[in-house]
Amino acid sequence: MATVFFYLLIAIILHALIQEYILDKINRRLHLSKTKHSKFNESGQLATFYSFSFIWGCSILTNEEFVTNPTFLWEGYPHIHMAFQVKFFYICQIAYWFHALPELYFQKVRKEDIPRQLYYICLYIFHITGAYVLNLHRLGLVLLVPHYLVELLFHASRLFYFSDENKQKGFTLWALLFVITRLLTLTVSVLTFGFGLSRTDNQGFSLAEGNFNVLTVRVTCLSAICLTQAWMMWKFINFQLKKWREQSQIQASKKKAVSPKSRPSKKDSRGGSVNGVMKPEDKTSPRERKPKAS
Repeated sequence: MATVFFYLLIAIILHALIQEYILDKINRRLHLSKTKHSKFNESGQLATFYSFSFIWGCSILTNEEFVTNPTFLWEGYPHIHMAFQVKFFYICQIAYWFHALPELYFQKVRKEDIPRQLYYICLYIFHITGAYVLNLHRLGLVLLVPHYLVELLFHASRLFYFSDENKQKGFTLWALLFVITRLLTLTVSVLTFGFGLSRTDNQGFSLAEGNFNVLTVRVTCLSAICLTQAWMMWKFINFQLKKWREQSQIQASKKKAVSPKSRPSKKDSRGGSVNGVMKPEDKTSPRERKPKAS
């Protein structure tokens, strides 16, 4: 815990430096509203963290050969012995997400945005800490890296959108990768808990050995992952529906504004002419003068 607290303080310092020397300078140029200003700061901080964590995680996966051999996720469980870079990665991840809690106060986040941010912060802490404590760090790392890539793409797209609202192509790619990542997460989780760990020789529960390979723990872990993925898909569908409604309303308003006005009829455009000769209107036609009596 002392190590986590130490890196938590470092994360707070780095957060402040990024905010002051990068994000605040960009905000002054863009002149964003208060709502967009808060979201821009959030996306700027998270995009920086996700990009760093994604690159770091990819280097670990490459060095440890977790991807080339899927059975490595459950073979030899419990995985008590961790490489230094894997352990350091998890400590930094836990410290960062714990640091995000006091940052809600330091950054003066709007009250309506606090519940949304608390949800995903607590989910990160719960899942990453669970993978570390239960000696499932291999599975956790394999699931975190593609998830961080998708989140990086989303927040990068949102940053470009705030700078220019016409730049929305990144959201389309994000939506596609989001669904693929959810399916990949469910597939790998079911493969690990349902088939891999359930068939290993080392079955049992032992705190001393760090072995949690029992049916109750496997079902609990798999249920937690499935519920989280279902909740994320629900939020994703609602987000897409809201976005489509807004776009349809904008397009409808543009069509109304561009629709041509009613054109004058051919008769009106000719000014009431008959046989090519202009005919004065009845109301403006002069009256015939009666001859005076002699």
